[in-house]
Amino acid sequence: MGNEDLTRRSFLAGLGAVGAAAALGGCATSATPKSADQKSGAVTIQSNLSSPQAKTAMEALTAAFNKRGGAQSSLNTVAAETFRTQLPTYLTSATPPDIYTWYAGSVALTYADKGLLLDVSDVWQGMGGYSDALRKLSGDGKGKQIFLPTNYYWWGVFYRKSNFAKWGVRPPTSWAEFVTLAQTLKGKGVAPIGLGAGGNTPWVASAWFDYLNIRINGAQYHRDLLAGHKRFDDPQVHKVFEQWKTVLPYFDPQGTAIPFQDATTSLLQGRTGMMLIGTFFADAAPKDVLDDIDFFQFPVIDPAVPVAEEAPTDGFFASARSSHVAGAKEFLTYMATPEAQEIYIKSSSGTVLPANPAAKDAGTPLVAKGKEMLSKAADLTQFFNRDSSDALQPTADTALIKFLQQPNQVDSILTDWQKAAEKVWSA
Repeated sequence: MGNEDLTRRSFLAGLGAVGAAAALGGCATSATPKSADQKSGAVTIQSNLSSPQAKTAMEALTAAFNKRGGAQSSLNTVAAETFRTQLPTYLTSATPPDIYTWYAGSVALTYADKGLLLDVSDVWQGMGGYSDALRKLSGDGKGKQIFLPTNYYWWGVFYRKSNFAKWGVRPPTSWAEFVTLAQTLKGKGVAPIGLGAGGNTPWVASAWFDYLNIRINGAQYHRDLLAGHKRFDDPQVHKVFEQWKTVLPYFDPQGTAIPFQDATTSLLQGRTGMMLIGTFFADAAPKDVLDDIDFFQFPVIDPAVPVAEEAPTDGFFASARSSHVAGAKEFLTYMATPEAQEIYIKSSSGTVLPANPAAKDAGTPLVAKGKEMLSKAADLTQFFNRDSSDALQPTADTALIKFLQQPNQVDSILTDWQKAAEKVWSA
């Protein structure tokens, strides 16, 4: 299965139609076969959604599931970066948690190839309203479904409307206007571009690489590069970094020293002007400022390149070693319903879009704007590690942080990145 299947049209077609998914609320027992090996006790949910609002939303979701009767669930929330590093250990332990919050794409496929994920094809039998693209993205490429998508979101350059008004600036509509905006903000004593690639979130820098690459070389080239069909020291990749250099003077000097949560605080407090980030950052923001948050599309660089956007898909998968298979499938079936996905949206910052086409999103102007941007995109990508692998992400972290700190060393950085990537691909 290749993520090239996840085109804008095929992905959004299923998200915009209600179809058979409207009946999902009543099919909770269709995917819960009895197992002779089934053990008593609650289904354990291992969650990486540790920011305050996301954690509250997961607690509301599991509470709603438990109130229905039948199988019961127990939620364990782990700091996001700890979860990321410990996930292989969780899945390979003798008594693993039953279900995990995670995301679709190559990472889930990697675990499925190792036989670590539960086949949930029977859960998908009751999900007729979901798009074919989501079905492909959630499969193992061999006929089994191994992932349950619940929501997706967008990336953009976020800012506070009140700050832009105070500074007398407007969102740019071109790369040239973006550079001019950065120059203007710097002239006002504001660090124009926040980052948050320090601490345990160096992966945030990959968003800049992703967007520059899909704007300059296109989404298919980007996917080919991450799959090992192109080289990181290719002249086309050099173009990405040469373009990036033109705006490096406008990045927050603390950008590689603080994590994205602290960078979010800097943005909200007006110490930085704007920030390329996914909507998940809003879960770390006070709810009373959400109405003041807006975004603009990452600027087009080459008008001849079809405009793609990042639209990562989140959800759940289950351990192949689960001792509560029937309960796990009952939980996943409930997570696929409009009711469950709306509970999560209402209890969180509300900045995600539901995967079930019958579920309602938050309906805010911000969400409507994000949904419209994705609907107009010529193609959709996920994110660096989602389109490649968790094993390849550290190679990007090393290369991109070094570039941000030593931009004149591009040649050696890309040579080293290619060598590190080759080791991952050959492993």
